[in-house]
Amino acid sequence: MKNIKLYISLLIFSLSFISCEKEEIGGTAMEKMAGEWYVTAVAIDENGDVVYEDEDLFGIGHFHLDTYNAASNTTTELWVDDHGNFWDFKVKADADLSSKTYSVTDGQNVSYDSKVTISNGMILNGAATTPSGAVADSIVFTVSFDDDPYPAAYGYSAYRIAGFRYTGLTADD
Repeated sequence: MKNIKLYISLLIFSLSFISCEKEEIGGTAMEKMAGEWYVTAVAIDENGDVVYEDEDLFGIGHFHLDTYNAASNTTTELWVDDHGNFWDFKVKADADLSSKTYSVTDGQNVSYDSKVTISNGMILNGAATTPSGAVADSIVFTVSFDDDPYPAAYGYSAYRIAGFRYTGLTADD
């Protein structure tokens, strides 16, 4: 009887080690371009020059923007989503993971029925310095919207969105 109890104890002890093995969880295809970003938007002309001196046309200041993997999990598609923080746009862009660039012409905005054009989109590793002095990845792109009346009314052509990967640190907000 003692031997049976000993064998059962050894079996339970052995199973506890087997069940504790961690399974490695893989990332998504676009994880190097995906992230939460702390950005600003400025109005620019056709040459990319900032049109207004205060550089914050709508008085929004910094806002959060996300980039993330498409359901297809390929290295050629990237969602760009401002969650309504700027213009309320969510659009799937064509991406190149090797150069960390992305763009879309007249992409369907899934936040509401409109078209979004993103050009010169890129993510640059370690190219930003946050307000706290930390080094972070940088994001920049030009965006325009087919239903935007402001460019014609105020003499600019698009918006430049630029910023850094969100750190979560209070000093960087």
